[in-house]
Amino acid sequence: MIHSLMEKLGVAKAQYQGGDLIVTTPIDGSEIGRLTTTSTSDVDTAIANAEKAFSAWKRVPAPRRGELVRLFGEQLRQHKQSLGELVTWECGKILQEGLGEVQEMIDICDLAVGQSRQLFGLTIASERPGHHMRESWHPLGPIGLITAFNFPVAPWAWNSALALVCGNSLLWKPSEKTPLTALACQALLERAIEQFGDEAPAHLSQVIIGERAAGEQLVNDSRVALISATGSTRMGREVGPKVAARFGRSILELGGNNAMILAPSADLDMATRAILFSAVGTAGQRCTTLRRLVVHESIKDDVLTRLKKAYSAVTIGNPLEGSLVGPLIDHQAFDAMQSVLAKAREQGANVFGGERVEIPGSDQGYYVTPAIVEMAEQNALVKHETFAPILYVLTYKELDEAIATNNDVPQGLSSCIFTTDVREAETFVSAVGSDCGIANINIGPSGAEIGGAFGGEKETGGGRESGSDVWKSYMRRQTNTVNYSRELPLAQGIKFD
Repeated sequence: MIHSLMEKLGVAKAQYQGGDLIVTTPIDGSEIGRLTTTSTSDVDTAIANAEKAFSAWKRVPAPRRGELVRLFGEQLRQHKQSLGELVTWECGKILQEGLGEVQEMIDICDLAVGQSRQLFGLTIASERPGHHMRESWHPLGPIGLITAFNFPVAPWAWNSALALVCGNSLLWKPSEKTPLTALACQALLERAIEQFGDEAPAHLSQVIIGERAAGEQLVNDSRVALISATGSTRMGREVGPKVAARFGRSILELGGNNAMILAPSADLDMATRAILFSAVGTAGQRCTTLRRLVVHESIKDDVLTRLKKAYSAVTIGNPLEGSLVGPLIDHQAFDAMQSVLAKAREQGANVFGGERVEIPGSDQGYYVTPAIVEMAEQNALVKHETFAPILYVLTYKELDEAIATNNDVPQGLSSCIFTTDVREAETFVSAVGSDCGIANINIGPSGAEIGGAFGGEKETGGGRESGSDVWKSYMRRQTNTVNYSRELPLAQGIKFD
């Protein structure tokens, strides 16, 4: 099956067979590829080639650069099914989520094409007669992209589509757990480049296969103007200071410990559906997964009854066969989940679910029942993000208390409230409400649209991708003062005779 998908996507067998990096599918643990890792010297060559490509690409008018991204979007439309299936094979998310991730790629291409005609700055009034000022935006340089296993293609597209229309070259280091999808995306982009013609330079986009050392080489090289890194907070703590030390730029998309406040006035039927998808989608392996449910004490029992019924009906199994919940990525993720659940029990928590599920033919796949954990308080265990389907349930009496609970974690990515009280809703999204980069009303914390900037605060890293004016992250700002007079007045009225 993998060979068929890779052939449809334009990836030759030699690119994913016979190498030293073994890739397995979380569906059943079987091997699906052996890739050759990029050597240190080859990474250095790739960076040098990216510099050359940038020098040529920045000379191409932005609307023409947008045409390349449009052609790439068409390739994605034509191959959505195959790429979505490959995402499922490689990272284990259900097929509908795999297809949805490819749709995000298509959507960001559409946005970027429009943006290619709107890379504009300001015209600014000057205090000096016969002068005006303006703001210009110019291409930045080679962009290094480091992506995570759980969303193996969409975050790359969020960055690359905008980076390309902004005039930059690309260096992509995918997760060593999901490199096949990177090869497939590169192959589709190369098809678009071939259609585009000679204006696109060689090495405009390159994929670097490897583990931690390959990523570190990109992070430490001053020729790479910006590093966009998606992953754990631990990773961000290392990447951020290293890039800053060389005065480079970084976009960090790190951990999330997302909460839902469930108010007494909430539509519980709608909330239950939102909780289910947000908490168990991608087997709890989204940065926007719902991990904390802060429910009003008056409705806690009703809500738990509804949730346990819904959780008991969840289908768990092969993500290609219509199940709602697929596998964890590997045994390390399973072990981490079991360790946390054991600690919760030691602390007196009531734990519902969390057991391993045996799936016929998938002995090496790590499938689990999603867990609901009733906690007496938000302690250190709850404040730590565990990348697994664990939903902590806490209670509150007053809204201020619930908002304080929402904010009292190191992470600050996504959040939401379910209420039909407009005062509660507006308080939640006000300056005294959620401190997260994303704050939703009557929808769950997961599932963002590319029309809005995506990212969070605190240990989530502060980065933003997609939407709004994020394109500016991939460009350098320049202020111009133009003297169209025959005089030379100085600013601030200074006289220098």
